[in-house]
Amino acid sequence: MSNLFQPLVASIGLRYTQSRRKSNFISFISLASMIGIAIGVLVLITVLSVMNGFESAMRERILGMLAHVTVSENDAMVDQWQPMLEDVKRFQHVKAAAPFIEKPVMLNHGDEARGVMLQGVLPEYESQVADVFKHIKKGDPDTLKAGSHHIMIGSKLAEDLKVDIGDKVTLISPSGDALETGELPSLERFTIGAIFRIDMQNYDSAFVYIHQADAQEIFKMDSSVTGIRLKLDDVYQAPNLDTEIMARMGLNYPDLWVNNWTRQNENFFKAIQMQKSVMFIILLLIVAVAAFNLVSTLVMVVTDKESDIAILRTLGMSPAKIMQVFMVQGTLIGIIGTAIGVGLGILLAMNLGTIVGWLEVLFDTHFISGDVYFISELESRVNPRDVILITSASIILSLIATIYPAWRASKVQPAEALRYE
Repeated sequence: MSNLFQPLVASIGLRYTQSRRKSNFISFISLASMIGIAIGVLVLITVLSVMNGFESAMRERILGMLAHVTVSENDAMVDQWQPMLEDVKRFQHVKAAAPFIEKPVMLNHGDEARGVMLQGVLPEYESQVADVFKHIKKGDPDTLKAGSHHIMIGSKLAEDLKVDIGDKVTLISPSGDALETGELPSLERFTIGAIFRIDMQNYDSAFVYIHQADAQEIFKMDSSVTGIRLKLDDVYQAPNLDTEIMARMGLNYPDLWVNNWTRQNENFFKAIQMQKSVMFIILLLIVAVAAFNLVSTLVMVVTDKESDIAILRTLGMSPAKIMQVFMVQGTLIGIIGTAIGVGLGILLAMNLGTIVGWLEVLFDTHFISGDVYFISELESRVNPRDVILITSASIILSLIATIYPAWRASKVQPAEALRYE
């Protein structure tokens, strides 16, 4: 390949990117091929950056709400949670730990009722493992105190129930053996002390928080909890820590049960990765189509330059070097188109949030619906590995597209080409 960039070969290849004819038609189709490659690369970088941003935002928000690792026992009941909490905090990578109670309940206000997942927490512990306390929209989470009967709910749930800070809601909790005993559901009145907003509809509308002591009283759990949530300094260590906890604590806790975020959301993140891979292949076809437009461009150049090729052959230039001349020309078009696409693609991807926000204001609409996409703001993240992969693929496709026209140029016979000159 080093022969491609010899001074003579390179200078002739560069010269042939322009036509000497007055119409400049060949220069125009060379420019069209270049623009096609640039647009394909731009679209590919932008779309993959949006998908990277979406995956990153989902991962951060989901892991901000859910535990990285959850430790409990097979009946989802831990009687003595304090010793277990101290034991798990000794493991490497464990940054914080918090007890929790999790139960499905019904929340009612007036004529409105919604099924929600109740979280009984100790705020001083929970704030160390979950981000929900960082997203308070109204009110004060410090109102969640033992015996206070205050509740913290999501903004979408507050909207659905038509409630605000200070309003009363009824928490309806069916007994576990209600079907057998006929026992009536437990009804408890709670005051809304805080409203949070995560900008993820499935959390803003489905989770409520009360103090752990109030939850233990409602569910008659004495001092028991559902389990222990762990926050790690490296979320990707969760599977290893899961196995290590089972191995080291299994003897002391025969009914130990451990789960981690990779299993809880495995299908979701696999689906995102699959969509990203499929989207990359589909959009790469756009680059491929643009790159292979070089075939027709170079074939026309070869036809236009047959007499020049014949003269070069008679002057002693070998067929291999003739082939290299046209490979230089096609590769140059591919490199320039790719460079333009990469530059504009990165620029667009890095400013896409601002551009989309401006378009939303201009057209008075909202493109990203939280009800559909779980997040309400578009995020874009440029991954250098994606950029390198796209750049390499585009240049390689451009180089491949030059092979046939260049080979055809090398087969031009001087006598035939100069017969009618």
